[in-house]
Amino acid sequence: MEYLVLFWGALVDLSNAMAPYIVFGLLFAGVLHELVPDALVTKHLGSDNVASVVKSTLFGIPLPVCSCGVIPLATSIKKSGASHGATLSFLISTPITGVDSILATYGMFGWAFTLYRVFTSMLMAMIAGILTNLFGSEPEPAPAPKAPAFSMAAPPKQAAPVGFSMASPQKEEESCCSSGCGCETEEKKRFAPGGALRYAFVTLLGDIAKPLFWGLIVGALITVAIPEDLGTLLAENSWLSYLIVIAVAVPMYVCATASLPIAAGLMLSGVSAGAAFVFLSAGPATNTVTIGVVKKMLGTRALAIYLGTITVASVVFGLMLDWLFIRAEIDPKALVHLHEEAGIIAVASSLLLWGLVLYFIAKPWFAKKEACCSGESCGCEK
Repeated sequence: MEYLVLFWGALVDLSNAMAPYIVFGLLFAGVLHELVPDALVTKHLGSDNVASVVKSTLFGIPLPVCSCGVIPLATSIKKSGASHGATLSFLISTPITGVDSILATYGMFGWAFTLYRVFTSMLMAMIAGILTNLFGSEPEPAPAPKAPAFSMAAPPKQAAPVGFSMASPQKEEESCCSSGCGCETEEKKRFAPGGALRYAFVTLLGDIAKPLFWGLIVGALITVAIPEDLGTLLAENSWLSYLIVIAVAVPMYVCATASLPIAAGLMLSGVSAGAAFVFLSAGPATNTVTIGVVKKMLGTRALAIYLGTITVASVVFGLMLDWLFIRAEIDPKALVHLHEEAGIIAVASSLLLWGLVLYFIAKPWFAKKEACCSGESCGCEK
């Protein structure tokens, strides 16, 4: 019973600390989604150079998309002609940070930790993208030889109509786009408050509801369940904590916002800030689904660069953070901002967030039950 009370208190504290920033971040994300055309993201990422990598990283930083939600966006970017490096940098920078995650990080860890997380995420994504452009291209298979007997006879006399056929599509495309047939509707998209709210609290929150729920639960459990001697062991052996965190974070699916309470629980249990930072970087950036998609879409070399860069860079930046904390004599536990007395805004935001999260988690179950009861063979009406 004592542990249940402690767990409930830790869960309430984590929720009140994060909820206002998550709600405001969701609102901002909805406004951003309405104002920025979808085509703008794919327009500037086609070149195979450093500029496209930097652009894709900057595009990805504010987008509140998780490591699984970024897969269709990255696939669309790649199919639109983006380079391997731009696609991979977008895949890394987007899930690690987002408007909601940045605000939640500030609310829980302060501005210095937030700036460090955003800056290192940008560096990590750019390094991976540049390395992929340089070394990540797979050797293309040699084209199959053509049969010499049939293909050498006819082509020469087919040259004359080619000039005519190449001219007409351009005129058709120009007449279409100049006559207002719909080519410019994406750029003339108007801001709709209802659409922004729908995207923020239905589409986006619905995507992250389950990982956010489990992130809060796991974070509260870590806070009360990890023995103090284990926290001391991990605190005294930083490399052990780093290895454990990397082994758990790389295959695990957790979004950037949901990873925050878990990291807070680790730090409150005595784990170093650097090890918790490793989880914040490697956890949202990778999971088993994304690993498979990267291999299929970009190849084995890009996958090796993807995993190697995230693992090595997360550890290096984590060690740098621990060094800075030691130099500044900062206690990682003091960095976590969990207020004992939450204000009315924090409580209201927490109630709103939990209500919506529980609704989205229970919605599939009720939909399945309704579909069953409306059928003829399930026996609900008999």
